[in-house]
Amino acid sequence: MPGLDRFNTASDGAAEAALLACCGSRRWGRRIATHRPYPDLHALLAAADEAGYDLSAADMDEALADETPAALPPGAPPAAHMALNAAHAAYQSRFGHAFVICLDGYRPDEQPDQILTAIRSRLGNDPDDERVIAADELRRLARARLAHLVANGAATAPAVPGQSRQGHSGCPEGRPDSPSVPV
Repeated sequence: MPGLDRFNTASDGAAEAALLACCGSRRWGRRIATHRPYPDLHALLAAADEAGYDLSAADMDEALADETPAALPPGAPPAAHMALNAAHAAYQSRFGHAFVICLDGYRPDEQPDQILTAIRSRLGNDPDDERVIAADELRRLARARLAHLVANGAATAPAVPGQSRQGHSGCPEGRPDSPSVPV
């Protein structure tokens, strides 16, 4: 897998920058970069999962602070923009961070409804319970972004059209995301 080879041989700085595009925790990125080389994608993703489970509260705060609300696709009705903006604001106000959800497996036209449904559902969660859900979604996002990064052969953080640091994977500009959304 040429992308994995490039990742394994990239400088520490380039590898960490690419990893930060997958998850905004510097500790997570350093940990994965330090344990290179990885024999295959499965080993890399397993290391990402393990590092994700080991995030401290401060690391999680750092990673969540790096996520941004998801945007709707061009041409979405104004009412959809209003609903999504209101949902993001309510979530941010209640929990203090962007809403994150991994939307892998959903078609792009299904993602806005999935995001709104999930935000509305999760707004009723206890803050501690929501923190656990957000951590799991962040791990799923990081995993999807990392797989995308390696599959595209990047040694550094690629700018992928339609993908960014949004809390979802189905992703907006600049990020090796997969279908997930930070709301």
